[in-house]
Amino acid sequence: MTNIELPFDLAAATAHLSASDPCLAKLIEELVPFEPEIDHMQSPYEALMEAIVYQSISGKAAATIFARVKALSAASRGEPPGRDGRVPSPEEVLKLSKQKLRKAGLSGAKILSMKDLAQKTIDGIVPTHDEALKLSDEELVERLDSVRGIGRWTVEMFLIFRLGRPDVLPIHDLGVQKGWSVAYRKKHKPRPKELLRFGERWRPYRTVASWYMWRAFEKAGYAATNKIKKPRAKRKVRVKVKRVKVLLRTNAKKKK
Repeated sequence: MTNIELPFDLAAATAHLSASDPCLAKLIEELVPFEPEIDHMQSPYEALMEAIVYQSISGKAAATIFARVKALSAASRGEPPGRDGRVPSPEEVLKLSKQKLRKAGLSGAKILSMKDLAQKTIDGIVPTHDEALKLSDEELVERLDSVRGIGRWTVEMFLIFRLGRPDVLPIHDLGVQKGWSVAYRKKHKPRPKELLRFGERWRPYRTVASWYMWRAFEKAGYAATNKIKKPRAKRKVRVKVKRVKVLLRTNAKKKK
């Protein structure tokens, strides 16, 4: 992928990150360069439809189910099913029976999510691709997160891999968390808020920094990353009972 296909200057992004973070500068020099496969042709509706199908199952199984869903769309238009067919339109999804969608391999929860996505697309809550380009990251998160079964992480992946937004930091992503632990030689995963604070130094190119956290995670391998411990518990301030009693007595004497 060339820089022209990105909505930001990749050279400027890597230069900024290298200057602001020596550890990240080393990763940028050593690891696979930032080259996400951005699909500018896919609408928010289509991207979220695919995301719903792919949730919590293997990629191979999801691809099979997604092909069946597309075939249902072709059948409703009287067309022969094709491997590269279109996803059902929102109107078609609302008309498709639960029985047909179940037969395609979708769970009850995913059927409800797809129908909610279809309705919110018709209502204008889920924007078109052109409308999405004009909305901020947070505006898109707020709108798309309202769809049943769609969480913030899914929207963040849409922002990165469909719109190519430069400043997205998926603080709840396991690969980013463990990649950070590998890159900065930590024994524990960071808490999401800790990662958010740390990532301030990467603005306004946190997407690129996240890419290198993923690459650091991949390079380390599962044998190493499985040893990374859960985030450390927050330290609780312990107040000694004796000290409290002394303070209470002192205050009582002053009042007398």
